[in-house]
Amino acid sequence: MLVANYLKVAWRNFMKSKVFSFINVLGLSVGLTCCMLISLYLLHETSYDSFHKNIDRLYQVGTVFISNGDHRGVGTPAPMATVLKQVFPQIETTARLLPLFEDKTLFKIGDKSLYEDKGSLADSGFFRIFTYQFVQGDASTAMDNPYGIVINEEIAHQLFNNESALGKVIHISSNTAGDHDYEVTGVFRPTNVPSHIDSKFFLSMHGGIYGNWLKTTTNMANNNMFRTYILLNPRAKAADIEHQFPAFVDRYEGKELKEDGFYKSQFLLPVRDIHLYAHTEDGMDVTPEGSTASLFILGSIALFTLLIACINFMNLATARSSKRSSEVGVRKALGAGRNSLIWQFLGEALLMSLIAFVIAIFLTYAALPGFEHLANRNIQLTEGQTLRLGIAFLTLAILTGLIAGSYPALYLSSFKPLRIMGGRASGAFKAAALRKGLVVFQFAISVILIVASVVIARQMRYVREKDLGFNKERQLIVPLRSITARHLFPAMKTQLAKDPRILSTGGSAFYPGIDNGSDQTLYAEGKTVKESYDTKLNYTDFDFLKSLGVQLVAGHLFTPDIPSDSVSGIVLNEKAVKAIGYTPHTAVGHKVYNYFQGQTSYFSIVGVVKDFNFSSLHEAIDGYGVLVNTRWDHFSYLVIHLAPGDPATAITDIKNIWKQLDPAEPFDYTFLDTEFQKAYDADTRLADIVSFFTAIAIAISCLGLFGLAAFSAEQRNKEIGIRKVLGASATSIVQLLTADFVRLVIIAILVACPIAWFIMQRWLQNFVYHTRIDWTVFALTAAAAVVIALATISTQAIRAALANPVKSLRSE
Repeated sequence: MLVANYLKVAWRNFMKSKVFSFINVLGLSVGLTCCMLISLYLLHETSYDSFHKNIDRLYQVGTVFISNGDHRGVGTPAPMATVLKQVFPQIETTARLLPLFEDKTLFKIGDKSLYEDKGSLADSGFFRIFTYQFVQGDASTAMDNPYGIVINEEIAHQLFNNESALGKVIHISSNTAGDHDYEVTGVFRPTNVPSHIDSKFFLSMHGGIYGNWLKTTTNMANNNMFRTYILLNPRAKAADIEHQFPAFVDRYEGKELKEDGFYKSQFLLPVRDIHLYAHTEDGMDVTPEGSTASLFILGSIALFTLLIACINFMNLATARSSKRSSEVGVRKALGAGRNSLIWQFLGEALLMSLIAFVIAIFLTYAALPGFEHLANRNIQLTEGQTLRLGIAFLTLAILTGLIAGSYPALYLSSFKPLRIMGGRASGAFKAAALRKGLVVFQFAISVILIVASVVIARQMRYVREKDLGFNKERQLIVPLRSITARHLFPAMKTQLAKDPRILSTGGSAFYPGIDNGSDQTLYAEGKTVKESYDTKLNYTDFDFLKSLGVQLVAGHLFTPDIPSDSVSGIVLNEKAVKAIGYTPHTAVGHKVYNYFQGQTSYFSIVGVVKDFNFSSLHEAIDGYGVLVNTRWDHFSYLVIHLAPGDPATAITDIKNIWKQLDPAEPFDYTFLDTEFQKAYDADTRLADIVSFFTAIAIAISCLGLFGLAAFSAEQRNKEIGIRKVLGASATSIVQLLTADFVRLVIIAILVACPIAWFIMQRWLQNFVYHTRIDWTVFALTAAAAVVIALATISTQAIRAALANPVKSLRSE
C-alpha cells in the first residue's frame, strides 16, 4: 500500500511538471543510450582473439631491432619457430604466418576469376594452435598439403555456389606466393568475435615461392618478415622464457647479427593483447593496431555524457524544490518522518531512471546499425554477453537514479516545517551555489568535447592536405597479380603512352601508402657494416619516380640513356644519405655497400631526392632507396598519372586496352590518394564518433540549461512584472535573465580550455607530423559555447520579457 502511494504521488508530480519530467527522462535516456553504444564498441575492441581455445597460453614472438635506434616489431626470421621449439621444453607447439604483401590476390577457376583481399601464408601448425570453426575439412591437417588453401564460407560460395569446395582446385596468382594451383583443404566460418588475424584465406607456405627456401634456410638474422606464434604448456610461464632470451639470441643469432652489423632482442606478447598493446613500429601488423588512447577518449565521452544527464536531473530537481517545499512542510507537520520523504524522492528518481532505461534500450537497438556504420564495426554479441550487458546497464540505471536523486532527496527532506510554513526554505543559497557549480562542470565537459572535435577535424584536414613530397593526385594504381598481367606491362605502357590524357606511367614493386616489404642495410665508403643504416628499397622502372613527381635534390633520376643506372645505380632520399654519412650534394657518384650472408655488394648513388612520406604521417620519414628493375615481369603495380579532367573516360579506355591484351583477367584499379588515406581510417572514424557524441552531449547540456532558464524565469515572474511596470525594456530584461548563465559558461570555458589543450596535445603525439593547437581553436570553441548557451537561454528569456505583467502581478 505504501509503495502504491509513493508511485501515485510520483506519477502526479510527473504529470504536474510535464516539461521538466520530459527533460529529465529524455536527458537520462539519451545519456544511457550513449553509454550503451560506446560500451558495445569498447567491448568489441577489448574482445579481440578471445574465441581461441588456448588464448591464455598463446603468445607472439616480437623483436626489438637495435641499430641506430631501437625499433620494436613483430617480424622474425623463418627458422625462429623451429629453433624455439627445439630449445624450450615449455613450448608445446609453434606456428608461422606471413600476410601476403599484395593488397589483392587473383583467384581463377575455369572462366571465373575474382580478386580477394586479406590473405596469408600459414604453416602446418597454424590451425593446431588457433581455433577456427571448420565447416569442411580437418583443421589439424588442412595446412599439411604444400599446395593447400583454406578459405572462408563467403569465398567458397562465390566460387562454388552451394557445392562442396573441398578438393576443388583454384589457380592463385600472388606476388608473394607466385602463380600456382592450390587444392581447397578446408572451409571455415568466420566468428563474430574480432581477431588481429583478419584473413579470409590461408595458403600453405610449404609450397609456392617459399617452399624450398623454408626447407634450407638457417639464417636467424635476416628476412625478419614472418610472424611466429607459440603455444605454451599449461604450467609454463612466459616470463621464464623471456628471462632466457638474451642468452638464446647470443647463441643462435649472435654470430650472424654481428656480421650484419646490428643486434636484436626478443620478447613475448600475449595474443589477447596484440590488438591494443603491441605498440610495434615496423608496420608489419596483420591488421591495424587498436588505440588505447581512442578507447580512453570514447570511454570518457560515455561517462561524461551520463554525468551531464545526471547533473541535469540534480539541477532541475533542486531547482524545483521550492515548488514542493509546502508539500514537504505539510507532510512533516502531519507526522511524516524524514526517511519516508527520502524514500519518496529517491523512488521518484528511480522511477524516472527506470523509464529512461527502458527508452534507452529501444534507442540503442534503433541506433545500433547507424553506429556500426559510423564506427565501421560489425558489433555482434552472444546471448550471454547481451544478458550480462543488460544486467550491467540496469544496475547502472538504478545507481544513476540513486546518485542523481540522492541530493534532492536529502535536501528536500531536511526542510524544517516551521520555516517552510513561514515561507522560508532553508539552504536556498547553498542549493543555488551547487546548481551553478554543476552548470560550470557540465559546460566544461562540453567545451572539452568541442575542443577535441575541432582538433581532430583539423588534424584530419592536415593529413589530407599536407604536401607529402610527391604528387598523389590522379595517380591510378593497377595491380599486376598474375604472370600474364606482368608480362603485358611493356605492351600496356606502349599503348598508354599514345593517350594525351595520360601524362606518364611507371612500374614498381611497392607504392607509397602500403607496406614496403623490402630493405637492406647500407653503409658508406670507408665505413664498416657496424655503421650501416637500414633502408627501405623499392624496385621500379625508369619512369616511376617521374610519374610520382618526386623532387630531385642532386644528380639525376633514372634514365635509359645511362646504361649503368640499371646495373648498379641507386636513388636515395635525403634521410638515407645523411644517415649513411654523406650530404645530399656530395653523395652523387659515391658508393653505398651492403653485406648480406657473407656477400658484399655495392650501389652507385646517381641521384638524391627530397624526403617524401612513403608511409603515413603516423610515422617519421625513414631512409628510402629506389633501384631500377629491368625485369619488368617482377613489377607488382602499374602506376598511371592521369592529366587533369574527368578520369572516367580515360579509365574506360584503359580497361579496354587491358581487355584486349588479357581478356581472361579482370581489370582492377584504385587511386593512390584513396589508398594512402586508408592509413587514417581509424582516426577518421574516431573524429566522426567524437563529433557525433559531442553533439549529443551538448544537446543534453542545452536541455538542462533550457530547464534551468525556464525555472529561473518562472521564479522571477513577479520581479520581471514589476520591472516592466516601472519602465524596463524587454532588452534589459533579457540581459538580466541571461547574464548569470553566460557568466557560468565563461567560467566553464576558462576551466576547460587548459584541460582540453593537455588532452589533445597528448593525442596529437600519435602523429609524427601534426597540426598545432593555436588560439583560434579556443576562440572558436568559446564563441560556439556562448552562442549555444545564448540560443538555449534566450528563448525562455525573451518569452518572459514579452509576457504581460498584469498576469504575474494580479494576485499582489
